[in-house]
Amino acid sequence: MQNYPRSKGEFQEPRGERAPVDTHAEIFYYRKQINSRTLMVVVLVDGEEIEGTIEWYDRDAIKVNRNDDPNVMILKQNIKYMYKAEDRKPPVKSKK
Repeated sequence: MQNYPRSKGEFQEPRGERAPVDTHAEIFYYRKQINSRTLMVVVLVDGEEIEGTIEWYDRDAIKVNRNDDPNVMILKQNIKYMYKAEDRKPPVKSKK
C-alpha cells in the first residue's frame, strides 16, 4: 500500500486492524448477573420499569423472573437501560 501525502511533506500512516465488533462484554455482564441472581431493574423505552432476576438471554431477548408478577421475555430492542436494584436511589422526601 502506498502512502499519499496529506499536505506538503506529510505522509499518511497505513491503517491498522479494526477494533473487534464484539467484545463479549455483554455476555460477561449477563453471565455475572445470572450466576449471582442479582435483582435487576430493566427500564423499557416507554419508561416502564420491570424488576426481577435475569434467567437467560440470547442475541435478541432476555427472560426476567419476577417474584409477584408473571415472568416476562423482553426483546432487547425495547430495553432503554438496566441497572442493579441495589443501586436504586431512595426517593427524595419533600420538605413541608
